[in-house]
Amino acid sequence: MRWTPGGRGNIDDKRGRSGGVGAVSMGIGGVLVLLVLSWFTGVDFLSLVGNQTPSSYETSGTGGAVAASPEEEKLVDFVDAVMEDTQQTWEKLLGGQYQRTRAVLFRDAVQSTCGLAQSAVGPFYCPGDRRVYLDLNLFNELHNRFRAPGDFAQAYVLAHEVGHHVQALTGVEARVRQQQSGDPRARNELSVRMELQADCYAGVWGHSAAQQGRAQQGKVELDPDDLEEGLRAASAIGDDTIQKRSNGHVMPDKFTHGTSAQRVEWFRRGFDSGDPRSCDTFQ
Repeated sequence: MRWTPGGRGNIDDKRGRSGGVGAVSMGIGGVLVLLVLSWFTGVDFLSLVGNQTPSSYETSGTGGAVAASPEEEKLVDFVDAVMEDTQQTWEKLLGGQYQRTRAVLFRDAVQSTCGLAQSAVGPFYCPGDRRVYLDLNLFNELHNRFRAPGDFAQAYVLAHEVGHHVQALTGVEARVRQQQSGDPRARNELSVRMELQADCYAGVWGHSAAQQGRAQQGKVELDPDDLEEGLRAASAIGDDTIQKRSNGHVMPDKFTHGTSAQRVEWFRRGFDSGDPRSCDTFQ
């Protein structure tokens, strides 16, 4: 990938804050249960609690200067560049319907309107405050734990979360949550469809970034081998692959994001078409 550092206008940097949370509205016990489930399944259960504002919490953390290596600061610039480019693509596709989001960078734990989240839950989008949340250590996890190296693998994850933002803006997220409440038995199936659509939306951005000559305009431009990195990442984080790695067996009734094959298929569909209309996973 070729990209140019910007002014970090797409970043809310909370890496310099330390500390934890005393009590949240769901209760700390409930939070811990969700964290354990997220760790063993690779699924962000905290983001599934919906638009929930904590009734009370105490933060023991403090703001401060960020102690970071030059390599980490380059990652911050990378996240900012991908977020900027992805959002420019969606502004072009959706016009005035698109409203910008930001990536909240944190270390260890963060408080959002969706509740307390620790790094173990992975990146997530919170519809309550319409922000993308990310611990930069995720990129090491992609390389080492999930064996999905490469800068476009990292960009795919960010573009997927922006895809959830698009779903919030277009009303898909609200409709899915309403359907899940009305039919709890369909909760996982609907979650899978929503996650696969976000994969497809990530591919839609990838299609735009693959166009030649963009680097000369200061935009993100993919190299010829970047697509393979994205497909490898999509495959590495399928529900079946994660469950095999964590538990040694596959539990289809527990799927919430889709199989590796499904994630690859829908990402590739968006990448090949560049058209969000090709991403209707609810048909």
